[in-house]
Amino acid sequence: MKSGILAAAAVALSIGAAGTAHAGQTLDAIKQKGFIQCGVNTGLAGFSNPDSSGNWTGLDVDVCRAVAVALFNDPAKVKFTPLSAQQRFPAIQSGEVDILSRNTTWTLTRDTSVGLNFAPVTYYDGQGFMVSKKLGVKSAKELNGATVCVQSGTTTELNLADYFRATNMQYNPVVIESVDEVNAAFFAGRCDVLTTDASGLAGTRAAVAPNPADYVILPEIISKEPLAPAVRHGDDQWYDLVTWTVYAMIDAEENGITSKNIDEFMNSKNPSIQRLLGVSPGMGKSLGVDEKWAYNVIKKVGNYGEVFDRNVGPNTALKLERGLNALWTKGGLQYAMPLR
Repeated sequence: MKSGILAAAAVALSIGAAGTAHAGQTLDAIKQKGFIQCGVNTGLAGFSNPDSSGNWTGLDVDVCRAVAVALFNDPAKVKFTPLSAQQRFPAIQSGEVDILSRNTTWTLTRDTSVGLNFAPVTYYDGQGFMVSKKLGVKSAKELNGATVCVQSGTTTELNLADYFRATNMQYNPVVIESVDEVNAAFFAGRCDVLTTDASGLAGTRAAVAPNPADYVILPEIISKEPLAPAVRHGDDQWYDLVTWTVYAMIDAEENGITSKNIDEFMNSKNPSIQRLLGVSPGMGKSLGVDEKWAYNVIKKVGNYGEVFDRNVGPNTALKLERGLNALWTKGGLQYAMPLR
């Protein structure tokens, strides 16, 4: 699920001078106020979803909590700002939020003219289609002439047009700004098809559909959607902390270290594990945090696999398999750079 690039680019130009002036100060400002302001989705099952008491859960939420632990050793030192697709880029550019962890696709334009620095991908996704089983459709190649619900101002909308043009099919778009209204229109029967990231479709089917069993996600994936947290251009120290927090969670899973067994590894003779857990000092100093930053992240939030399984995995309502999000040693794309 993505947003209006041109509008955000205009905001980036308007605050460019200010962004330069604040370069290098984000981390100091966060330390001074004592918490991280994290921009998240207004509500997407498995990724960022508030309960009736305002408690947030989800994979994107856990990323922010992990960074809070790396910096403050406290997963509660984060406040969440729910943002629509249209609001998210102006919010990070203006400094309203310190980090954007909101199922946002890493693209060239966002990396450059929008002014974002993307941390490692936390979920490799792709755009798909969901239909009612009553249609009897088994493939996206059967959607010629379909009415398709899609959120406006997103790359989802652009990918949709590209796909139907490339397959020489016709479609009738129902373009709506609010994701809640898009979903409501689909389930009310205004559209034959709902399109967004496949993970979003799974979350919508699980949490919004009147009867999830009545809907099927078609097998075709029509785009690459690497979803990653992002920070503003200009503050390398803050970017480094976010980046290496994600890598630490992946590296922990690579080494078989979990929140439950981590203390068993404190006596490990493996130099890589000693560096990760702060037994051999230096990594924390390089990031400007405590030497046990990664130990604390893993102990209090978990490794990448634990975060995945807890929020979107096979035993959740989304029932997502690891797929591309498996470790590189197991045929996936998740790969941590060396912590040394």
